[in-house]
Amino acid sequence: MSKVKICDIIFLVINMKSLNINDVKYEVIENVNDAIDIELLKDKITDYFNEFDYIVGDYAYNKLRLKGFNDKNNKHFKSINDINNLHKYIDEYCAYGCKWFCIKKITNKD
Repeated sequence: MSKVKICDIIFLVINMKSLNINDVKYEVIENVNDAIDIELLKDKITDYFNEFDYIVGDYAYNKLRLKGFNDKNNKHFKSINDINNLHKYIDEYCAYGCKWFCIKKITNKD
């Protein structure tokens, strides 16, 4: 590995704007308290999350929890998974001050 590649990797981690996890591209929307751990995400994101536009992760008891959210124009939309309720979900279902993140799936139409 060359020094340039090492520097590029460090730059990407510090300034993380997009991710590629299991051959799916995501844009980082929020990363509160540096919550994103790519290695954990690779193990936790399964086919179940394919129908969601967004994936939100938070940590409870040092365990990563994931929840899917959608825009209203997604055919799988349900009000419980409305991305407009993200901050309500964080306030009501996550520990106060916890580390959390939100990533958005990048599709060809984005």
